[in-house]
Amino acid sequence: MTETAVEEMSFEEAMGELEQVVRKLEMGEVPLDQSIKLYERGAALKARCEAKLKEAEEKVAQITLDATGAVTGTKAADDL
Repeated sequence: MTETAVEEMSFEEAMGELEQVVRKLEMGEVPLDQSIKLYERGAALKARCEAKLKEAEEKVAQITLDATGAVTGTKAADDL
């Protein structure tokens, strides 16, 4: 696990660390107090991944295509 602040992580970094947290918790070989800290870190990592996915979905939704499939511009998220 890294000491990087969750809010500074890319999606890939957060997902990778989240997978490590899940593995450690599933193994059940960590003391209770460390399990709680891992769970809290995992919850923060999950929230970061969800936020980054939502951000990416909104960017993709803003791209519009014409009848030939060419990009014609973007739409405001509110227009979708």
